[in-house]
Amino acid sequence: MSLQMYWYPKCGTCRKAKKFLEEHGVDFKEQNIVDEPPSQEELTRLIQKSGLPVKKFFNTCGKKYRELGLSRKLKELDEQEQLKLLASDGMLMKRPIVTDGDKVTVGFKEEEFKEKWLS
Repeated sequence: MSLQMYWYPKCGTCRKAKKFLEEHGVDFKEQNIVDEPPSQEELTRLIQKSGLPVKKFFNTCGKKYRELGLSRKLKELDEQEQLKLLASDGMLMKRPIVTDGDKVTVGFKEEEFKEKWLS
């Protein structure tokens, strides 16, 4: 099983996730979420597979999120507008996003990674 990991190399959480996968011998491909953000179509698939709402894919702690005042603005946008905004800038995305094409994790929680990617 080869995973796709959308990550940002300077992100500490992403580095922890990468280290976890490497230490457990999990095969994965990296895609820099800033240089090559997933398209709106790919994000739509990831969100559908994850079962999470679009809002869970936003990096609410990020500088860009705060600069754009998205804590208020997101409430006014419909799902398609949120997706378009999310796809426009990888720094707006919560990371890492990991998928095997069927399952999806957003962020890094060791227990969730053990459950999803080691079983």
